[in-house]
Amino acid sequence: MAVLKFRIYFEEDDSIYRDVAIKHTQTFLQLHQVILKSYEFDSKHQATFYRSNDNWQRGREISLAQYDKQYKVAPLLMENTAIGSEIKDPNQKFIFVYDFVKNWSFLVELISVSKEESSKIDYPAVIKSEGIAPSQYGTKGIAGDKLTEMEEKYDLKAGTEGFGTEGDGDDELTEGEGEEAEEGGQDDEV
Repeated sequence: MAVLKFRIYFEEDDSIYRDVAIKHTQTFLQLHQVILKSYEFDSKHQATFYRSNDNWQRGREISLAQYDKQYKVAPLLMENTAIGSEIKDPNQKFIFVYDFVKNWSFLVELISVSKEESSKIDYPAVIKSEGIAPSQYGTKGIAGDKLTEMEEKYDLKAGTEGFGTEGDGDDELTEGEGEEAEEGGQDDEV
């Protein structure tokens, strides 16, 4: 059974993406659910996939439901459409739009196909997560896990080049000493 690996980019920032593995026999509904889970979105809103080309133009719709709007061609329904049936190209692309009011858009790109499925993975599965997901309903709490994670990632080590220790100690200068130190510093530079 083929396992498809998709990279799902947040459209507004391609440094934010999730890699998802899914069996070719699973449905677009399952892909929809794993994308929402990977970006920590709820599943309360309308959604649709568009089959796409290399230029990210929207083609045939694969929709969560048939919505009250004009269609050139009736959409396929996510729950009835196997992902493998819509793969027409080894680099197949889809556009995923969630919440038609906020218009969250994600670029979904097939990045690999494997004939072997792993017994350790419960498909569909998020296998890689890069970047901090946008908040679905505005800003997240300041003391949230993501902020702590980001602080740890960019934590500056003591003595890092370009960062001094000014103000760290109790050795405050009196007014006269400060002026002398500044003049001495100017002589050293020349």
